[in-house]
Amino acid sequence: MRLRDKVTGPAREPPRLEVVGAEQDRQFSPYRTFSREQWAKLRADTPMTLEPEELEVLSGLIEELSVEEVETIYLPLSRLLNLYVAAAQKLHAVSSTFLGRTDCKVPFIVGVAGSVAVGKSTTARVLKALLARWPDHPRVDLITTDGFLYPNRELETRGLMERKGFPESFDTARLVNFLADVKSGREHIEAPVYSHFHYDIMPSQKVVIERPDILIVEGLNVLQPASVHRDAELGPFVSDFIDFSIFIDAEPALIESWYLERFMRLRSTAFRDPASFFHRYITLTHDNAVARALEIWRTINLRNLVENILPTRPRARLILRKGQDHSVATVALRKL
Repeated sequence: MRLRDKVTGPAREPPRLEVVGAEQDRQFSPYRTFSREQWAKLRADTPMTLEPEELEVLSGLIEELSVEEVETIYLPLSRLLNLYVAAAQKLHAVSSTFLGRTDCKVPFIVGVAGSVAVGKSTTARVLKALLARWPDHPRVDLITTDGFLYPNRELETRGLMERKGFPESFDTARLVNFLADVKSGREHIEAPVYSHFHYDIMPSQKVVIERPDILIVEGLNVLQPASVHRDAELGPFVSDFIDFSIFIDAEPALIESWYLERFMRLRSTAFRDPASFFHRYITLTHDNAVARALEIWRTINLRNLVENILPTRPRARLILRKGQDHSVATVALRKL
């Protein structure tokens, strides 16, 4: 959860913005848009490989996955990704033959982007589970870019604690080097771990990536080009390493309601642990807690969404547009 410890001043009205849905049909749109029914037909004969009890584990805090949602949305998507992976492997083999090299397979990287509380983590977990059941790429790993946030101490030194989650709060050089190592086929690559419970990097913990067939990278800003940073030097950025990109989309007003629901759910569960960074919020009255959550959303997360995340949506290969009940209403696939 993207929260800040200290909030000052009255809550501001959310920025006015015009959000154009992925489903809007434009003559010049680079996307082909599918309804749920149209997209479900593209599943073809892809088998359902997840059991109902597995869906309970994969579901998010406020997003309960259904068998129907997996069969309608995620099985066709896993089939599409399987085809992309196979094509990428063939292309790499052709290049290796031309160069006279015997390189190992290059990991295929899937990027999952979108706002805080929109359901990125749930999508990433479901895709990991489904893709790992395809015979051609059994090893699928998942990391979140949260692990590449600067530690709180560094953010405080840089005056960025209230911009946590914005592009400048990430150690971009470290993330780019990590992805470059993954793409080069290196063995035993370590990635840092972020704890939402402690709201900080865990220096004693690491995630080890061992040459996966597919690596799913989930995060707020994975589709941003280097030009987003005003002072950035020209060079590779995170999006340059992504082979297939997915943007999880929804109306900001809906995401706000989901953020508030999640905040209040955590307030009655995880926040009660004295070790939690956000333990202080349980002393607030219900109304004050709601007001605080909305202020955090509008002054930090909505601002980041408008300024940095939404502008990257047109760069996605596929857009999953969600409706009120968290289910995907339309799927937009970029035309080749």
